[in-house]
Amino acid sequence: MQAVHASLARFATREEPVLITGETGTGKEVVARQLHARGPRAGRPFVALNCAALSESLAEAELFGHARGAFTGAVKANAGLLAEADDGTLLLDEIDSLSPRLQGMLLRVIEYGDYHPLGERRARRLRARVLAACNRPLTQARAEGSFRNDLYFRLHRLAIDLPPLRARGEDILLLARHFLATLGGPTPPALDPALERRWLEHPWEGNVRELRNEVEYLLMVHAGETVLRPAHSRIGAATPSGS
Repeated sequence: MQAVHASLARFATREEPVLITGETGTGKEVVARQLHARGPRAGRPFVALNCAALSESLAEAELFGHARGAFTGAVKANAGLLAEADDGTLLLDEIDSLSPRLQGMLLRVIEYGDYHPLGERRARRLRARVLAACNRPLTQARAEGSFRNDLYFRLHRLAIDLPPLRARGEDILLLARHFLATLGGPTPPALDPALERRWLEHPWEGNVRELRNEVEYLLMVHAGETVLRPAHSRIGAATPSGS
């Protein structure tokens, strides 16, 4: 994580794209927002698109925008997220879900700085900084032939890889105490050493998101406790027979 923070400090003031990789729940959007907040675009919009949540046609319309009547159902014009981000930052999450055709269109935008909304002839200029994120190494997608080499090398000039929580040792407890301090009111509960040991041994498949969810659960269900103990936590608890 020291390397991650060092990269944040170096990359925040740059204009090039940044590729952020890491398992689900490791905090990729948090890192993207930090890059935005620490840079010269901090006062401008931060816009995020989950590329996996949309079909190819909808992703194209959302990203590049479209003119009225450009396709069935386009009853009014849409500026698109590239324009909406303006002089700010656009995060393309799960970028490996983009189709090869959209990857080619995105490559042109990054390379030349212009694009055409659907149904428009006039080119528009890209003003936003583009960040990309994915939860698996893009080298795997390249090997499978589902991700373009040229786009990969364009995005990979600046890269931040977030380690899974299980590989971060004592960071687990630092983060847990941070969540307790920020979510637990003026007098947050302490962690019993036995609970700390249990959490350090847990694999945290959901990473930081799973840890935060567990802390929120404990604060809601065991409100008023001054010390959180293993019996309070769902992590590592025995599963009831028959369930």
